[in-house]
Amino acid sequence: MARKSAPDVLLAPLTLVVGQEELLLDRVVAAVVAAARAADPDTDVRDLAPGALQPGSLAELTTPSLFAERKVIVVRAAQDLSADSVKELRAYLDTPAEEVMVVLVHAGGAKGKGLLDAGRKLGAREVACPKLTKAGEKLAFIKGEFRTLGRSATPEACQALLDALGSDLRELASACSQLTADVEGAIDETVVARYYGGRAEATGFEVADLAVTGRTAEALERLRWALAVGQPPTGITYALASGVRSIGRLASAGRNMRPGDLARELGMPPWKIDRVRQQMRGWTGDGVATALTAIARADADVKGGSGDPAYALERAVVAVARASRAGARPH
Repeated sequence: MARKSAPDVLLAPLTLVVGQEELLLDRVVAAVVAAARAADPDTDVRDLAPGALQPGSLAELTTPSLFAERKVIVVRAAQDLSADSVKELRAYLDTPAEEVMVVLVHAGGAKGKGLLDAGRKLGAREVACPKLTKAGEKLAFIKGEFRTLGRSATPEACQALLDALGSDLRELASACSQLTADVEGAIDETVVARYYGGRAEATGFEVADLAVTGRTAEALERLRWALAVGQPPTGITYALASGVRSIGRLASAGRNMRPGDLARELGMPPWKIDRVRQQMRGWTGDGVATALTAIARADADVKGGSGDPAYALERAVVAVARASRAGARPH
């Protein structure tokens, strides 16, 4: 590639966006497009859906127009490109067209890694967007959102927002934006409860907390409310699985580990470890296996294997609640 790019230059001829966190991936792409249009309002943007870059199409996309406007070509799911498309793309990157910026969105991992390695050798700008899986990472994301918006929120408010809305970054970002726009004073736990308290009581994680402690009737009631207010069925199966897996992981962890070491080992904040410890009573290894099997069946059903997702979820909740009491039953 003739033109090298510094890591912080948005108008680099090649940007590699690597990871699986969709909101962060989209934000990087949007920042490149915005920078290009700030430099040239007539910038032509081609955001290609996965599979849209076919062999032979790159030459047409990168050919300068008669008006010589800037171009941004976004290639989604670059790890899935065909061998012929990868060959054409690598040849193009060796001698890129002027005023053309290519953004490769790549999931990371071994698949299609050769294209990433080639881009890195050519001095591409690279932005990592790893999946945020730990509670601490999501809390840091929430705090960062408020900082970007020019506001701050108390730690309790951030935790309450995460508890209320779950792990979807788009929803968390939207909530931060709404609170910033609507609230003039301090953003604390009381404010979050006023805006999202009803949602917090109806999340999949609330359903899971009730189910794993054997409170079948309450869990079913909360499940019906969660579905009524629009909670996605897949989010509920995820919460159920997360709750049961947390119990299994804590049960198999070393009994003599210090709380701080245990938190690092399991990737859970201390408050969650305390909660899971309370939920573990009555659970056995067989109970965990039985519950996870029931949840996996429900997950397949709500993703298209059943015409009645609500019934599939109710059946899973009952199975989890029963499994939670397996160790407490008399022999």
